[in-house]
Amino acid sequence: MKLWNKGFEPDKLIEDFTVGADRELDLRLVRYDVQGSMAHIRMLESIGLLESSELPVLLEALERIAQSIERGEFVIEEGVEDVHSQVELMLTRELGDMGKKIHSGRSRNDQVLVDLKLFMRDEMKTVAKAVKRLFDRLQSLSNAHKDTLMPGYTHLQVAMPSSFGLWFGAYAESLVDDLEMVAAAYKIANQNPLGSAAGYGSSFPLDRTMTTRLLEFEDLHYNVVAAQMSRGKTERAAAYAIASVASTLGKFAMDVCLFMCQNYGFISFPDNLTTGSSIMPHKKNPDVFEIMRGKCNRLQAVPNEISLLTANLPLGYHRDLQLLKDIIFPATTTLCQCLDMCDFMLEHISIKENILDDERYNYLFTVEDVNRLTLSGVPFREAYKQVGMAVQRGEYTPTKEVHHTHEGSIGNLCNDKIAEKMNKVLVKFGF
Repeated sequence: MKLWNKGFEPDKLIEDFTVGADRELDLRLVRYDVQGSMAHIRMLESIGLLESSELPVLLEALERIAQSIERGEFVIEEGVEDVHSQVELMLTRELGDMGKKIHSGRSRNDQVLVDLKLFMRDEMKTVAKAVKRLFDRLQSLSNAHKDTLMPGYTHLQVAMPSSFGLWFGAYAESLVDDLEMVAAAYKIANQNPLGSAAGYGSSFPLDRTMTTRLLEFEDLHYNVVAAQMSRGKTERAAAYAIASVASTLGKFAMDVCLFMCQNYGFISFPDNLTTGSSIMPHKKNPDVFEIMRGKCNRLQAVPNEISLLTANLPLGYHRDLQLLKDIIFPATTTLCQCLDMCDFMLEHISIKENILDDERYNYLFTVEDVNRLTLSGVPFREAYKQVGMAVQRGEYTPTKEVHHTHEGSIGNLCNDKIAEKMNKVLVKFGF
């Protein structure tokens, strides 16, 4: 069944090529298609395009379809083009001509658009919840290990003292910035395109404000052409948000891989959370974080893939846009899997104590000693020279004292303030 059927079938090769994996991907949209149809027919009844007696019958039939979705029984049958066709086919089988009325004032264009908007809105909420779980884990570890010192690096060279509290807390606050991107994508998705039809509106007196309210959208895509132009734009915004979170997570995964290796030895995980070598019996490999790093690097390519897919498309709908689902659907799933896996692994992390007792880290304290001299009255440049010459002569002996008190430093992590920042962003999702 095809909603555009006019008495002929396309060549099988053409159909297979143009439909691709769309039927499988559409299964993720079916609950939203039913939700959108319910709002649409309520609106149709309010403007006289459905009899008042027909509305409850159609709503009950759609509710039965919704229940079949929840039970995992809904399928798109062989020969049915997409989710929209399958839902309408099921209604028509059960209700006859009454089932055919639900498409009045709609095109597949705005039907899939509303499905995608509802889907992306929920997906951004799901990402936000996964980010918050990892954020909470990182903050908890930051507080627990706030006094455990570790080396800080610049240019991969030993630089200044850091702490595990500072390290974990840095990634927690970075996730706050990433979540601002997710919130922006959520806001772009949270607009109602229903009623834009094929992109040029309808001669029916549709009540688009009513469907906006019923579907709990924040606002309308008012201009019907702009509504159709949002196909691709919504996905691109989501892709940039996904890439932002993935960038932070990928960088953290790289740190973990470094800090687990024997040359660092700062952290470890239980044997059953690592993998081994088929030839080297001593190996404990960080495969989870290597796979996470690789997945996150791939996710950072998603905005470019979407941008290239949509770059030269003129006004209106084009079938190229169907391929967006191939890109964005797996991306949200992969990101949430990575976030949840990172949270799980960090639940079992072990931190090495007294790392800085090792003489290789003596030079970490040169800046501390320069600052100590400066606070005692020695001009900074002179203090810098004194410590620098002692290093050059091999006579430098560190005091190994760290006194950092300003906001966001080793001794004053401000994790409570960072949590406040996170909560301000979460409000934007309506949690």
